[in-house]
Amino acid sequence: MMRIRLQLFSNISQIFVLGLLGPFTLAGFMAIDSSWGAEADKERWNKKYETENYLFGRDPIPFLTDHVDLLPKGAALDLAMGEGRNGVFLATKGFQVTGVDISEAGFKKARALAAEKGVKLTTVVADLEQYTIPQNSYDVIICTYFLQRDLFPKITAALKPGGVVLIETYTVDHLQYRPQFNRTFLLERNELLTLLPALRVLRYQEVDTGDAAFASILAQKPLQATQQ
Repeated sequence: MMRIRLQLFSNISQIFVLGLLGPFTLAGFMAIDSSWGAEADKERWNKKYETENYLFGRDPIPFLTDHVDLLPKGAALDLAMGEGRNGVFLATKGFQVTGVDISEAGFKKARALAAEKGVKLTTVVADLEQYTIPQNSYDVIICTYFLQRDLFPKITAALKPGGVVLIETYTVDHLQYRPQFNRTFLLERNELLTLLPALRVLRYQEVDTGDAAFASILAQKPLQATQQ
């Protein structure tokens, strides 16, 4: 389902023009503008990341470090890379890592972390709602603490046969710790198991640490398409 954002016009001349173009209703004060939404997201995340400290730390998530030996070596894609903690870890393990994120400020810190570890990253500044992931291109795809449900079929298509995806993000149980969190961007219980139907689940967990609740999955694309 397409997600749209409605932008309130702040310029009275824009409202006047809309009034000339059509009936003067509430819709006349609003416009569908995904590019505005992307720019707002970029500004918000750039502001968050423009700090000396790493917002989410410098260490990779435990689910990745615990299962890195199950990942086939080769090209890895880190979606919503942020400050790079997970992508840099993969690079230190010999993966050729490409990161995609909307924030250049996040990438600046990711590249600094990579340089400190003696590895390199390829970074692509892009809005994941618009970004086209090339098909059959990656041995590994990771996406952590970012939920965009229409990405899941694209992730499946982007994996090479035998490729593995690792996903971790918050569940609805996280609301007990952050009640202001938008439920739209939280997984329902066991939902993650349903979002990659063409893949074989290798590992799955739902965890409540006492201050956060999240789900993690490791799943593999079959070497050959299932015969119908």
